[in-house]
Amino acid sequence: MQPESSNLVLATVTGSFGSTPQKPGSSALFGQEGLITGTVGGGMLEGKVQEFAEKSLLSKESGHLRFLLDKDISQKEEAICGGEIFVLVDADPFVHLSVFKEVEQSVKDRIPGVLITLVTISNENKILINRYWMANNKIPDLPGSFSDKVVPEVVSLLAKGKPDDFRWIELSSSESKPSPLIFLEPVFPLPHLIIAGAGHIGKALSHLGRMLNFEVTVIDDRQEYANPGNLPDADHLIVKDIGVAMDELEKTPGTYVVIVTRGHNDDAKALKPCIGSNAAYTGMIGSKGKIAKMHVEFIQQGWATEEQWHSIYTPIGLDIGSKTVEEIAVSIAAQLILVRNSRK
Repeated sequence: MQPESSNLVLATVTGSFGSTPQKPGSSALFGQEGLITGTVGGGMLEGKVQEFAEKSLLSKESGHLRFLLDKDISQKEEAICGGEIFVLVDADPFVHLSVFKEVEQSVKDRIPGVLITLVTISNENKILINRYWMANNKIPDLPGSFSDKVVPEVVSLLAKGKPDDFRWIELSSSESKPSPLIFLEPVFPLPHLIIAGAGHIGKALSHLGRMLNFEVTVIDDRQEYANPGNLPDADHLIVKDIGVAMDELEKTPGTYVVIVTRGHNDDAKALKPCIGSNAAYTGMIGSKGKIAKMHVEFIQQGWATEEQWHSIYTPIGLDIGSKTVEEIAVSIAAQLILVRNSRK
């Protein structure tokens, strides 16, 4: 059942200076029972935000809170970061449900965009929050002349492609009240992890991939393996010839391919469509003997150049002395993290 609008409060870190427990863009959802999901920093800071959120549930009044972590959070309460942090508390996020649905649809379609949050002070000194979504160069209907200042910033954010590039713009105002504030939060599709093979390693890796914020797709031609009961953490399951499925899937700089099929033939079919693609990572499991044999085959058949072959991560995973299925999956996941963070 969908919660009533009066039962939810959304808190978002809008700015931070110095050492703080969370950075801009971090969000938490609060309800009548307290924290539901997410975090704005944990500890006493989050406790103070929760106190305000509980009051907002009743008053329906939003707030933009400022905390000096060496003053507002007593040293007796917990370790001090020494920074400054701002948290926007939206007393009724359901007012913006249509905007959040636009965000959700863009994420499903793997289209990047920017969530625009306009914060103004009303004549009654109440904080008013309006949200807009900009994606695919579709300019939202922003009030006044705000578009001239906001749209170039949004275009810059999307061009840079940095998910953590949260921006705060203070707009000039002719009135004596505080100037309106604009917060720009980029939302990019999750990196796409494609796992060819739904066996033991593929299953363990799909679980880790979900935990590590990948959108996970698993391919296998065996229905008894590629099903939600066996792979509950996968976002997408494809039951089809592995080579055909791999050829059909788009491979972008945000794509990570892991080949862990049950044999040489399926490995080759999965690998061919990845050669020369734009994928950020292509890794294949296998013994030294199998890899050497496939190397010769791919070069002789003209399926890959030496340069293309050496761009494949094989043997796959970081060398941590893995022995069990779970340890192998961890070594692969660690390599995925290394490559993803290096690309950032």
